[in-house]
Amino acid sequence: MFGVGRTSQSLKLSSNEHQQPIGPSQLVPQTAWWLYVLECRGGVLYTGIAKDVDARFAAHVKGTGASFTRMNKPIRIVARVAIATRGEALSAEYALKQMPRAEKLKWCEEGLDRFIARMRG
Repeated sequence: MFGVGRTSQSLKLSSNEHQQPIGPSQLVPQTAWWLYVLECRGGVLYTGIAKDVDARFAAHVKGTGASFTRMNKPIRIVARVAIATRGEALSAEYALKQMPRAEKLKWCEEGLDRFIARMRG
């Protein structure tokens, strides 16, 4: 996440990342885009979109992702949610990036699916 303050404390989320949809009954089409939030070294957050979050996370870790994550190595995926279109994913990414850190963490804890539902009105 660009412009997010650093903290020496680890995020206070559960050890399991929050990801929606969860469970085999909620299949996600391969055409879906994902909004995701990473925790990086120093507690910094990074928000992005991808078609395959696990592959994108691996690229960030390897140093071939965004320049931000080359300087701030990602530790884990904090949250992710499937979104139908790239346009909607970009809008959600922008909206989440504009929020203060505490508000971003609140949405990660509550589930990004609720954030998307709120955006949709």
